[in-house]
Order: sequence, then C-alpha cells, then structure tokens
Amino acid sequence: MNLGNLPKQFGQFVIVGQLGLSLITPLLLCLFGSYYLVSKFSFGGWIYIPGFILGLGASIMTAWKVYLSVVNKERREKKAVRGSKEVSFSKHH
Repeated sequence: MNLGNLPKQFGQFVIVGQLGLSLITPLLLCLFGSYYLVSKFSFGGWIYIPGFILGLGASIMTAWKVYLSVVNKERREKKAVRGSKEVSFSKHH
C-alpha cells in the first residue's frame, strides 16, 4: 500500500463530497422554501415547480464554481511544478 499518495487521494475524496453537497443543498433549500410558502401563506402546489427549477439552477451554478476552483488549483500546481522557465507559444522571453 502506497501511503505517499494518501493526502492527495483524501483531498480528492473531500472534493467529491463537497460536490455532492453542492448539488443537493440548494435544491433542498428551495424545496423547503416552497413548502414554507405553501404551508404558511396558502400558495398552491404549483409553487414547487419554480422552486425545483430555481434549486436545480442554483445547484448547477454551485457545482460549476466548485469545478472551476478545482481546475484552477490543478493549473496552479502544474505551473508551480514546471517552473517559470517554460516557454509557451505566447511567451517568448
């Protein structure tokens, strides 16, 4: 068993858990808000449809933000490993 990769694997496991929570939490909050509107203010059951759509949109946006942060972190790590002496297409110094 290689314990050298254990911190990296644990970090990836945490990111997957965070992504799962990021997907479910906004949806549940919007559905709870819809339930609150129905029970306290006597809205019709139709209010669950916009609540679900808004929750789904918020879930997608949150998951997208998590994805972008992971990609940017990996990009920074790769850049730090390669160093500043690498010459790319647009950098000719």
